[in-house]
Amino acid sequence: MTTLIEVINHGPIRELRLARPPVNALDTELCRALISALTQAMSEDVHGIVLSGSERIFTGGMDVPYLLGHGEDKHKLMDSWQAFFGAARALAESRVPVVAALTGHSPAGGCVLALCCDYRVMARSVDPTKPYVIGLNEVQVGLVAPEGIQRLMRRVVGPHRAGVLLAGGQLVSAERALEIGLVDELADDAAQVVETAIAWLQAQLRLPQQPMQQTRAIARADLQEAMQPEHIQLDRFVDAWYSADAQAALQALAARLGKR
Repeated sequence: MTTLIEVINHGPIRELRLARPPVNALDTELCRALISALTQAMSEDVHGIVLSGSERIFTGGMDVPYLLGHGEDKHKLMDSWQAFFGAARALAESRVPVVAALTGHSPAGGCVLALCCDYRVMARSVDPTKPYVIGLNEVQVGLVAPEGIQRLMRRVVGPHRAGVLLAGGQLVSAERALEIGLVDELADDAAQVVETAIAWLQAQLRLPQQPMQQTRAIARADLQEAMQPEHIQLDRFVDAWYSADAQAALQALAARLGKR
């Protein structure tokens, strides 16, 4: 059986590494595997979690060709999106701190997962002409980011900047992401991204735990609220998937990916 999530323990801190080559595209199985891995970590009393990806790419976001393969089967499409939002919600509701170790590109669904974590460390761009990017580019592929997802962006970059980024479907470089607060820290390569994430968690775990956890719960209450079903409105989102604009943009994206 293929392992979609590699589990690497660093003492009381557990790294969950997305492992679905070539770009860790998020399909139903990977999203469910992430939920399961998070649940298992909680049951085994892990003290902190690092969510990482492959060198040069954290995740390419949702697997659009896979989703388009559902065709007119709305039930399957709904199931896939429920798995994704379920994974994001599991991160948002984690009772232990979670750091996103963004080892490379982190568009769309990858950005959503990162926004649900406590802290974000991203790899610096190796080639300035081909920078690692992060952001919510749903508009570019004909989709509307649900209110709950827009709230995630607002809480880290502010309402005005979030509106500009979201309406333009903009992806920004790792360096720009640091400037605007979309990520918290940069590291030189994938290995250092993970090391930096672990170091941040270790510092958190050295703090008096009850005050830290209670303060964390208050600080993240708005995040958990954003991920509630009434702010995602999945039925509306799935209906919009079948609109002419969305289908044209999504099919064009799939063609560019060379998978259809």
